[in-house]
Amino acid sequence: EVQLVESGGGLVQAGGSLRLSCAASGFTFDDYAIGWFRQVPGKERVGISCINSSDGSTYYADSVKGRFTISSEHAKNTVYLQMNSLKPDDTADYYCAAVHRLLLHRCLGVANFWGRGTQVTVSS
Repeated sequence: EVQLVESGGGLVQAGGSLRLSCAASGFTFDDYAIGWFRQVPGKERVGISCINSSDGSTYYADSVKGRFTISSEHAKNTVYLQMNSLKPDDTADYYCAAVHRLLLHRCLGVANFWGRGTQVTVSS
């Protein structure tokens, strides 16, 4: 059974930091890119970052570039999203997703598997 389990969300003040984790299981980690999406109620889910598990290449949306860093720990099949300089506009539900490496070029737009999400709230 495929599982993507997010953790690390919470409430933080503007300018603060959080680190999200995504623990993956049930599929071959290196065959997939792992990404993070976020969604505000009433709006579409948007991809913000992804990492190619096999070679570590990373991709970021302009909205988070320079503030967020994605990384992976192969020994734990876990991907992290370090979020710094958080803004109130970063408030959203954050979802971990896995997309097959053949769709790597679309890793900020599609997913084969989804986690259930974790909530991030940034207060002003």
